[in-house]
This record gives sequence, structure tokens and C-alpha cells, in this order.
Amino acid sequence: MACDDCACGNVAKELDQATLRTDCLDDEETLRLKALKATGGELIQGDGVKGIRVGGWFIQSRKGPILKMGPREKWEKMLGTIHLPQMVFGDNSLELVHETSGVKIHFNALDALRGWRQESLPPVKIPAAAKWKLRTKPDEQIILNYDYTYTTPYAGSQFVQEKQGDVNTAVEWVESQERIDMAALQARDPILFFEEVVLYEDELDDNGISLLTAKVRVMPSCWFLLLRFWMRVDGALIRLRDTRMYCRIQRDSTALPVVIRERNIKEDTFDALVSVIHVIQLCIMTQL
Repeated sequence: MACDDCACGNVAKELDQATLRTDCLDDEETLRLKALKATGGELIQGDGVKGIRVGGWFIQSRKGPILKMGPREKWEKMLGTIHLPQMVFGDNSLELVHETSGVKIHFNALDALRGWRQESLPPVKIPAAAKWKLRTKPDEQIILNYDYTYTTPYAGSQFVQEKQGDVNTAVEWVESQERIDMAALQARDPILFFEEVVLYEDELDDNGISLLTAKVRVMPSCWFLLLRFWMRVDGALIRLRDTRMYCRIQRDSTALPVVIRERNIKEDTFDALVSVIHVIQLCIMTQL
């Protein structure tokens, strides 16, 4: 039986590389489990639920399919509209609860869409629709009387959950000079828990994208959360709305937590972005 030395050598190298990758993954998992044990943390996993209990916090995600017709119609009635994103993940949520104080930070699609309805931005004009109208039916007017991008000011649902469960008290955010500790986030600490949850998504009839997601990362020293609304209407507008939350994990799990929240809102037209790119290209060319 003939053997190609080169081929065998390549296979051997691939096997060695695969072994190294496996060893690295095993090392990372070992470090993660050691860190989890050192912090007294506990991972939780069940039917559509993933989470962690650490430093007095209980953090969990729930995931399910997109809304079916029946629940979707109920949402339309609750929100007072027949327009909902193509994909609404009504059962998806991300929740962070400080068990001693009862502080609860919750992210879900229904509250986010309530924010969309309340803000009610004017619709973004779609260049592609205007061109299509001129080619086909120039006498007809295309009317978009709602914000079809589903842009929301939503920054999460926060309240203090009373132990009796009778009354929930709203959380009040106060201005602060304290900022998110970027050094802590950049530290090469093991990640105890990570999860990303999609709340809703729409492809804007193939004219772009509208997407709302929530991500959380838990490390031995802190947790960090990013709620991101990202929207792109091709040829017209790009919009980004970020909400970042950060909290140090304290050794005393009964101490009141300090959660830092930062918001970042940006948007610009395609024409403006093209102009910026053109200027950058000219600068590069002049340096050549």
C-alpha cells in the first residue's frame, strides 16, 4: 500500500494542531471552573434557561422561538399596532437580580417595543422605494406612516422586587462621574458566563436591517452588559443605540450593588459616511 509522505506529514501536523487546540480549550475550561469555585459561583442550565449565581447576583437568560400567530396578535392589541418586526422573540429575555436588595434589571422585546411606540419617530425614506415608484407607478404615492425601523429608546426594565412580591419600586438612576472600568474588562480573567439574546430583528423588506440584542459577560471581578439597537437603511441612514451596564462583584454579597450605566447614541446618513470615507482615502493618497 503506497503512502504519500507529504500527505501523511500534513495529516500529522493537522492532528498536532487539533490536539493543541483541544489542550487550550481544556486549559481554559479548567481555569474557568477553578475561578467559578473560588468565587462560590454556580452555573444553572435547564429547559431554554442558562444562568449563573455569583456574588449575590442571579443572572439568567431565556430563549425560545419567534412569536407565533396567536401571541403575535395579542401583542399587536397590547401595543395598538398591526406592525411588528418580522422576527419577535417574545420568550427571549435576559435578567439580572441582586437577591439581597431585590434590584432587578430585565430585558425583553415587549417593553422594547413599547418604547418604540412611545418614541414614534418619523419613517426613514427609502431611496430604493422612490426609484421603484418612478419606474413603475409614478402617479402613486408610497405612504409609510410609522417608524418601520423599530428604533427604540429602551434601556432595560429596572425595579426593586419586594420580598413579599406585592409592590415593585422603580429604580432611580443618578448622574455620576464614575465610569465603567475598562481595565477590568480588558483583564485576561476567565469568563465565568457569557450569553447573547436576540429580542427582535427585521430585514426591512431587504432594504437593510433592524436588530435589538442583549449580551452579558460575567467575570470573577465584575459583570458587563451591552444592550444594542443597530439599524441600517440602505442608501439612507445608519443608527446605533448602545446601553452599557457594569457592576463590580463584591465579596460581601449582602452589600448594596453599584451599577454604572452609560448610553451611546449615534446616527448618520449614508452620504455623510461616504464623504468621510472619501476624505480618509484622500488623506491616505497624499501620504503615499
